[in-house]
Amino acid sequence: MEKTRNFLPSSKQEILNMEKSVMIGLEIHGYINTEEKLFCSCKAIHGTKFAKPNTNICPICTAQPGSKPMLPNAEAVKKIIQIALILNCKINGIISHESNLKGRLSEGNRSGVLAFQRKHYDWPDLPKGYQNTISGKYANPVGVKGEFEGIRITEVHLEEDPAAWNPKTGEIDYNRSGSPLVEIVTEPDFTSSEQVVSWLKDLILTLSYIKAIDKNSGIKADVNVSLPKLNGKRIEIKNVNSLNNIKNAIEAEIIRQKKEGVAKVQETRRYNELKNITTKMRSKEQQEDYRFISEPDLPILKIEKTRIESIKKQLPETPKEKLSKLIKKHKIEKKHAEILTKKLEIVEFFEKVIQEIKPELAVPWTTTELLSVLNYNKKEIDEVEIFPEHFIELLKLVEKGEITELKAKDILRKFVPKSFSPKEHAKENKKISSENEIEKIAKQVIKQNSKAVEDYRSGKQEALNFLIGQVMKLSDKRADYKTAKEILVRELKK
Repeated sequence: MEKTRNFLPSSKQEILNMEKSVMIGLEIHGYINTEEKLFCSCKAIHGTKFAKPNTNICPICTAQPGSKPMLPNAEAVKKIIQIALILNCKINGIISHESNLKGRLSEGNRSGVLAFQRKHYDWPDLPKGYQNTISGKYANPVGVKGEFEGIRITEVHLEEDPAAWNPKTGEIDYNRSGSPLVEIVTEPDFTSSEQVVSWLKDLILTLSYIKAIDKNSGIKADVNVSLPKLNGKRIEIKNVNSLNNIKNAIEAEIIRQKKEGVAKVQETRRYNELKNITTKMRSKEQQEDYRFISEPDLPILKIEKTRIESIKKQLPETPKEKLSKLIKKHKIEKKHAEILTKKLEIVEFFEKVIQEIKPELAVPWTTTELLSVLNYNKKEIDEVEIFPEHFIELLKLVEKGEITELKAKDILRKFVPKSFSPKEHAKENKKISSENEIEKIAKQVIKQNSKAVEDYRSGKQEALNFLIGQVMKLSDKRADYKTAKEILVRELKK
């Protein structure tokens, strides 16, 4: 029988304008930021640019016969709880201190224990033939029933990463095998590709505040797309690895379904970014296809309520909370506040600075000067030692007029890799405010730059900037800028 086709608009934009009938859900994967792997002491390093293939491996993460996993990485467990909490999830596996002392779970908490499962599938990158995960048909995820930025979170769970298989060469790199992964599963609450990308940017920024995800590896997502109003089944697009590709994959799948007809059965597809299309991989697996069973070599995780409370207290304010505080409490313009809150270390640094420096001075020196110095040196603020007290001293010297802004910028550049008290430098580089002294320098500049003087007198205003620059150069950036400009203009009119 010929496939029934819907009458559809022809252009891409017209089709995407119909996205309100689309339901999109995400399964987001990211490497948890830990030193070691989940069940062994090998370094958790991801990607060939950070380590040669098969150099961070052992019998456990390569599944040698007779090897058994170590206890789960405690830091990975803490990070997964942090992620679940910041996404407003209910935490499973919580027990009271009294229950733990008795060595057993209370009956009321027995259904919420955290137990690893074996998720079986046959793929070359899986050395054991199964993946250890706190998910699946018989498991309770670490966090459930959360919400973030208006999108419902179904679950947050912990699992190990497979190895990296190159299907072209057949080579397998086990460096990442056994690395701890977080999977965040959302409800299909998204209705457009733009909404997905915007939400993911907020998620990545928020997770960076708790340093939960390895920033060098980014995230991947399995994207689920369905058109329920047209009775379409759910299509899963596997392992889409950038925000731009996630957006394009969603749009490509929507366009495909609306042109070719909606999906009648569930299936798994892959995204081809070169051709900007999705292609079929296989029929969608169901829970039973993975043959989940309890992991006999790993213990049930029991998390005390007091530990959850302690982790929750240590969580920083979210980017949105920081942004709101900067705007409402400190009266900082939204565009500057958004720059400051892009990185937790920067906004926390700034908050210390404005305890002693007026925001109108601290804002440009942080968002422009400090960030420029860091960018020039290709460093993040947590990779250098710039102490807020030294930065505050520097701005006070500028505020009091003891040094020029240009000289202060020179000193700031020397703060990398480690800052120092700028007071000694200030003694040697005091601002020249004396009109007589600046006049002598200005006359010397006019005498040495006759061409620029002639250009200025013929109406070329940019020549004045050049001459001011020469005054600053001769004074070693110590001349007061305003005074230098006034004297130069006066002398040039003679």
